Amino acid sequence: MNHNRRVLLKGSLAAGAVGAAIGAGLLTPKAAVAAWAKAAFEAKDVNVALSSAMGSSDTTTTDKIKLKAPDIAENGAVVPITVTSNIDGTSSMSILVPKNAQPLTSTYTFGSNTQGYISTRVKMGKTSDVIAVVKANGKLYSTKKEVKVTIGGCGG
Repeated sequence: MNHNRRVLLKGSLAAGAVGAAIGAGLLTPKAAVAAWAKAAFEAKDVNVALSSAMGSSDTTTTDKIKLKAPDIAENGAVVPITVTSNIDGTSSMSILVPKNAQPLTSTYTFGSNTQGYISTRVKMGKTSDVIAVVKANGKLYSTKKEVKVTIGGCGG
């Protein structure tokens, strides 16, 4: 019993010290200093969202991007998406759903030695294309696939 009390006190003291350091600005959580592309995620148009997120909306269609998504999504609230880029120099990736109220669902930045691969779930309000855009060597490449939605996930 006494041992549990000591562990609790040590944990509380450590958490308090970390909280004080964050409050004083000595430590900054990575999530708090991460860049947030607010304009990109609030955009109502695909080209505006893409320009805000990746600096341009001019893409080249390629078969070097593999987009895996279901043909029919029974629940638009949780549509599984997997994107694999086989383009050398892949530095970032975004997923867009043009018929959503805000088309940009997610955007990712990769380190120089990172494989261009993401697996996530997106919300889809209704049947739409899913567009994967890859930035590699300063250029944008894309591929798309239509996903039919039977039950909408964005309030539908």
